[in-house]
Amino acid sequence: MGLTSNKVLALVVLSAVLLFIGTVWLWPRLARRGWRAVCGRIVVLLATQVAVFASVGLAANQAFGFYASWADLLGRENGQGVVVDHDGADTGGPLRVVDTQQVNVAGGARPTIGGQIQKVEIVGRTTRIASPAYVYLPPEYFQPEYRTRTFPAAVVLTGYPGTAEALVKGLHFPQTAHKLARDGKAQPMILVMLRPTVAPPRDTECVDVPGGPRTESFFAEDLPDAVGHHYRVGKKPGSWGIIGDSTGGYCALKLAMHHPRVYAAGAGLSPYYKAPLDATTGDLFQGNRTLRNEADLFWYLRHRPAPDTSLLVTSSKQGETNYRNTLEFIELAKEKRPTRISSIILDSGGHNFNTWRREIPATLQWISGRLSDR
Repeated sequence: MGLTSNKVLALVVLSAVLLFIGTVWLWPRLARRGWRAVCGRIVVLLATQVAVFASVGLAANQAFGFYASWADLLGRENGQGVVVDHDGADTGGPLRVVDTQQVNVAGGARPTIGGQIQKVEIVGRTTRIASPAYVYLPPEYFQPEYRTRTFPAAVVLTGYPGTAEALVKGLHFPQTAHKLARDGKAQPMILVMLRPTVAPPRDTECVDVPGGPRTESFFAEDLPDAVGHHYRVGKKPGSWGIIGDSTGGYCALKLAMHHPRVYAAGAGLSPYYKAPLDATTGDLFQGNRTLRNEADLFWYLRHRPAPDTSLLVTSSKQGETNYRNTLEFIELAKEKRPTRISSIILDSGGHNFNTWRREIPATLQWISGRLSDR
């Protein structure tokens, strides 16, 4: 059974409950003196605590989408790394649909009413990076009267480590986009949902690592190319936007700033503004000072021509560590025309799914108003 399976969670919770009951029931016997009784107390207490902690951990993982599988949890996930094509053979295109599922809305079993979520595998033509993703197609995509229409698209990125599945089940992006379009608050959009960790377990921070994964090029070139060739996405500049939370928020802002002709709008939910260097990233820049500077969004705004793109940043007055940096970024961006800056500032909210779910409806509505469907 998988790490995110409800059966696994139910089994562990049941084990914790039974161990607790057993501990209470057996405690009079285990209260005696002697090494056997002492060992018994240690075993039942330890087993109960392990079961309780496992229950809490599994529940938190399902809610926040930290790890997608046991291999991912144990650091053994290596099936989504860089693909090296040795023979140049045609693999059937850069995007392949491997599964479909309905959207969790009323009437969701019918694509013309609920839209559809397609699980896809994408292989970059130039970077040879492979990544799974979920693509949400709105109901209009399947309706006969819209058969010749193109749609705007928004890339949606998780944080690190994160899972693409969490964007669907935890943050409810498809359901929210569906409701906004149904209520006339946003235009129908295609959502391409994935994690920025395209070479796990390494956190590449959407950087073209010298001698390593060219992650920025994958998101700026290969991903729009693959999706655009498979789905009816607008071809002109202004058809694409990008959204992300935490690490994904940093990536979204950076990609919109570095590639404004690709991404007309970028929204960072609880973002930071400079690529970190730690045990998860390794040496991202290999001594390349220009690459390191351009990964600092403050430096980029101060030293490069202001990008013609729209940016949205979010934070909270209490509970978010990025609050002061976000205010500073807003003030700097306001001085850099033609860059346009917007913000969502909550009174309180942590670096978590609950906070982002409060910001997603307004974010989708904001980005919808800045994208073209042509």
